[in-house]
Amino acid sequence: MNQMISHAQKETSMNVHDATHFDRARSDELVPSRYALRVGEIDVMVISDGVLTPPAESMATNADPAVRGAWLDDMFLSRDAFDWALNEVVVRSGDQTILIDSGLGVEYPDFPRAGQLGSRLDAAGIDLGSVTDVVLTHMHFDHVGGLLVDGVKERLRPDLRIHVAAAEVKFWGAPDFSRTAMPPALADLARGASRQFLDEYRNQLRIFEEQHEVAPGVVVSRTGGHTPGHSVVRLASGGDRLMFAGDAIFPVSFDHPEWHNGFEHDPEEATRVRIRLMRELVETGAWLVATHMPFPSIGRVAAAGDLFRWVPTWWDY
Repeated sequence: MNQMISHAQKETSMNVHDATHFDRARSDELVPSRYALRVGEIDVMVISDGVLTPPAESMATNADPAVRGAWLDDMFLSRDAFDWALNEVVVRSGDQTILIDSGLGVEYPDFPRAGQLGSRLDAAGIDLGSVTDVVLTHMHFDHVGGLLVDGVKERLRPDLRIHVAAAEVKFWGAPDFSRTAMPPALADLARGASRQFLDEYRNQLRIFEEQHEVAPGVVVSRTGGHTPGHSVVRLASGGDRLMFAGDAIFPVSFDHPEWHNGFEHDPEEATRVRIRLMRELVETGAWLVATHMPFPSIGRVAAAGDLFRWVPTWWDY
C-alpha cells in the first residue's frame, strides 16, 4: 500500500509532495497512521498513537445530559463511550527533529488500542535516536507515557532537550484534581506517570515561562486552562502556519466551546483559551492539528455565526 499523504491547496506552498526529508515509510499496515505535509520549509508528520475510548460524558461534564446525548446522536456516536484519537507530531526544522508529545505508552491495559507511537515511528522510518527535542504540551499520562516505555530512554540521545512550561512542572509536583471530573483511578494514573516522568527526565528539561522558540519557525507558548502549564506549538515558514493545539480543542469544541472536558484543571479558563485559539485560527487561516481530533487531524477553522466550523483537509490518494 502506498503511503497516504495530504493534498496541499494550490494557493499555499504547503506541499506534502515536497516533504522528502522524512525517510520512506516501511509498513504494510491497512490503517494509515501517519500524514506528511510541509509548512513552508518545515517538514511535519502527524503520527497516530492509536485510539482511546473514554466515557462519553467526559467530553461535556457541564452539559445537560439530554443535550449531550442529542449531539452524540447527531454525530452517530455512542452515548456511552466513543473513539478518541491520540495524535502526536514530528517536526523537522533546520537540523532539529522535534517530537511534540509522546502518547500513552504501553502500561495501561484499559486502553489496549493506544500506545502505538514507537511502532508507528518505526513504520514511518523515524528513528528515536534522531530526535533532538521533545515538546510537551502538558504532562497528562497520554502525553508523556511514550517516554516511559521500557527501552525508550536508552534509544534517545543523551543530549535530548525536553521543553515544558515551568507552571506545568510546578503543578505536577503536588497536583490538585479538585476541579476536574477525572475518575480516581485515572487521577492516580496521572500522578504516577508525571512523577515517573520527572524522576527519569528532570535533568533533560528545558523549562520556559511563557514562550520559547524551539527551532527556526517553531514556537511553544503557554496557554494554561487544561492544565496550568498547557501549551500550544505554532509553526510558521514561508507564509504558511500551523498550530498544534494539544488538548485545548476537541471535536465537540466547534459546536459547544463552552462544554467542559473532564480532564480540565481550570474549566472556565480552558473555555476562554479554546475560544481565543479558535478565533485566532479563523483570522489567520492557519492549519490546526490537535491531540484528540480525528486522525489525521489536519484542517482549518471557519466561523459559523457565533460558533465555529471544522474544515478537514482533502486527502490525496
